[in-house]
Amino acid sequence: MESIYWSTFQNCVHYSLHFIVPIFVARHFFKAQWLKVTLVLWATMLVDLDHLWATPLFDPNRCSIDFHPLHSYFAILAYAIGLITLKNFWIKLICGGLLFHMFTDALDCWMNWL
Repeated sequence: MESIYWSTFQNCVHYSLHFIVPIFVARHFFKAQWLKVTLVLWATMLVDLDHLWATPLFDPNRCSIDFHPLHSYFAILAYAIGLITLKNFWIKLICGGLLFHMFTDALDCWMNWL
């Protein structure tokens, strides 16, 4: 049986990585535009709209990596290629944000497995 403490810790880690870490990244690396960068990184969470196609809509034990279309290995590869090859700063930032989102979700999957 899952401990309520572990579940709470896991949720804190997951949502901190989604909401708090982008602020620190933006403030540290993009001082002049930190607010705009933070908002763009938060906007990459719209990738979770693909969860709306899942049945059931929410399953706390489901790993989203390679389950939802925008969390597939193909999509992750596309985000990585975009980050490496594209020239536009904002598009690269979106790709980086999407990759960080996938990392966060993969960490959540790993924590579910423990």
